[in-house]
Amino acid sequence: MATELTRIEKLSALEILDSRGRPTIKCFCTVEGGIFSSASVPSGASTGGSEAVELRDGNPNRFRGLGCLNAVSNIQQVLAPALEGESFSSQAALDHRLQELDGTSDKSNLGANTLLAVSLAFARATACSRKMSLHQYFSEILGVEPKMPRLTVNLFSGGKHAGEQVSIQDVLIVPNAESIKDSLASVYEVYQSAADGMLERFDMRALTADEGGLAPSFENSIQVLEEACSAIERAGLKPGQEMHLAVDVASSHFYKESKYELDGESLTGQEMIQTLNEWASRFPLVSIEDGLHEEAWEFWPELTQALDNLCLTLGDDFLCTNPGRIRRAVKSSACNALLLKLNQVGTLSEGAEACRLAREAGWKVVVSARSGETEDDWLADLAFGWAADYIKVGSITQSERLAKYNRLLEIESSYD
Repeated sequence: MATELTRIEKLSALEILDSRGRPTIKCFCTVEGGIFSSASVPSGASTGGSEAVELRDGNPNRFRGLGCLNAVSNIQQVLAPALEGESFSSQAALDHRLQELDGTSDKSNLGANTLLAVSLAFARATACSRKMSLHQYFSEILGVEPKMPRLTVNLFSGGKHAGEQVSIQDVLIVPNAESIKDSLASVYEVYQSAADGMLERFDMRALTADEGGLAPSFENSIQVLEEACSAIERAGLKPGQEMHLAVDVASSHFYKESKYELDGESLTGQEMIQTLNEWASRFPLVSIEDGLHEEAWEFWPELTQALDNLCLTLGDDFLCTNPGRIRRAVKSSACNALLLKLNQVGTLSEGAEACRLAREAGWKVVVSARSGETEDDWLADLAFGWAADYIKVGSITQSERLAKYNRLLEIESSYD
């Protein structure tokens, strides 16, 4: 990074609503020269136990305890007085100061959502002050050449994203087109094909889940995967060639009393691994996310070995974008791909460290949105700037998701 200093003139914040109608934070940052910018942060429904703490008010009489007024106050009453008038030589310097002011390892004092909002608003303002695009700024932080990610797009949803009608959380489609523009065109055809199929099967349009995926009443997870392949074929595409699948199992959320309660069956760890191996052998999967409980460390290496040469073993709740957990997973060969969510760690620089560790291990990286998103589009710049292999935004039906896809289209067109 360049050593040019960025001086913070003013910080403020606002409680806004995310895509589920729940409160989140928008931070406003003005840097020297009057350059003003802002950033909004998301929140998750399916969360890992090792995620940094998201600060909520806990007042049951307001937003059922989910308010973010304390987080807003932390920005305006704690962070603003400490940071306004200060100059920072890099993003890492600002983020280190944020961690010092919080003073905890899990961000439980000021809140990971609080810190991330400031971290991102500062990043965007600094990029503007240096006359850089946001993705160029992100690229400098990590020291990589930007690269357009492949899309992974929600088609069908279950689990905590869709009332737990089936156990698994998401089945996604992964286009194999050479551009974002062509990828979205093929995704649209498959999505409409799937929606038409639901009309024929259930005599109704399927409800949509938190991230825009269709949420019909399937009997089991195999049926969801089969219908995804059928939708691809009805759209005139070839499963495993022009369109692949990915699955987010989110297995920690149906793990009870040392068993995986999957679609009415009670499975041991070994049986769960066998089931996932059968899925990967039968269906054109590029990745299986959180196939085992997030603390089942003894089974994860076995799962990765079982899926070797079939698909990626992707860690979300298992890793929580946490550098310490990533190091442990690398050492034990527990997985081979990282699902990266900045709000799991709380600052841009910690996310960069997680990405760097994954890259050094030879892993793939998937930059991901959350189920509670905003219309902010910084995630697209992050995925491109950090040369992510994949981006996981959601479906193609809701504006908070489309903002990211449309930003990718803008970035792509600027490089044509």
